[in-house]
Amino acid sequence: MCQLLGMNCNVPTDICFSFTGFRARGGLTDHHRDGWGIAFFEGRGVRLFLDPQPSIASPIAELVRHYPIRSLNVIAHIRKATRGDVRLENTHPFQRELWGRYWIFAHNGNLVDYVPALDGRFLPVGCTDSEAAFCEILQRLGERFPDGEPAAETLHQALRELAIAISAHGEFNFLLSNGEHLFAHASSRLAYIIRQAPFALAHLSDQDVAVDFNELTQPDDRVAVIATTPLTDNEVWTTIEPGTLLAFRHGAPEVLGETRTIARRPEILTQGR
Repeated sequence: MCQLLGMNCNVPTDICFSFTGFRARGGLTDHHRDGWGIAFFEGRGVRLFLDPQPSIASPIAELVRHYPIRSLNVIAHIRKATRGDVRLENTHPFQRELWGRYWIFAHNGNLVDYVPALDGRFLPVGCTDSEAAFCEILQRLGERFPDGEPAAETLHQALRELAIAISAHGEFNFLLSNGEHLFAHASSRLAYIIRQAPFALAHLSDQDVAVDFNELTQPDDRVAVIATTPLTDNEVWTTIEPGTLLAFRHGAPEVLGETRTIARRPEILTQGR
């Protein structure tokens, strides 16, 4: 099972602490050794670092761990290959442009008998089901809203419907961001924590590292961290119920209508994983 990590904040924040624990899952505390990547939104731009090496052995990961890049939205991924060779082009997260802004996507799971009908605007460069799903999501959004990006609630509803359809093919945990929102879809396993005042000491599960956020934050700071499994062992994380799509903004889930993505039509419910 691949590992996902996301961060959404109300002020630009670095992810060095969380990434220190997350990186260890790429070959030290877990067996995910098939590459890793991380994307930072900065204004309308994106810094994207990818490496097909295990994150625990990657010099690029070591640089990121010590480089306090401040961002409002971050998505990271550690890969355990199920579809596609261990190559740079198959390494998450993936990046595309839609409506004049960058979108970043990372997926955890396996889609079975999934061959989307792509029209050529968005095509996979690699050979993963994940990148194909990303291309389909953007294609469908572009078809549905040809005049530009819709309101946040409308966009959330469209993504919810797409998550239902694609989840019919299997496990579809994903993180997706356009730099404004960070969307988190739980198909099987995903959790989050909101760090805000009063801040406390946090200790990583995968490394013997602790941080007192009182020393690093301002009283109004708020940060949401989303991960496949909790990164700390002394904080209370919220498990995202399977079949839920959450939209994070300003460091907290935003209410944008219905969040459930469990398909109600029997023909979808009974399709194979």
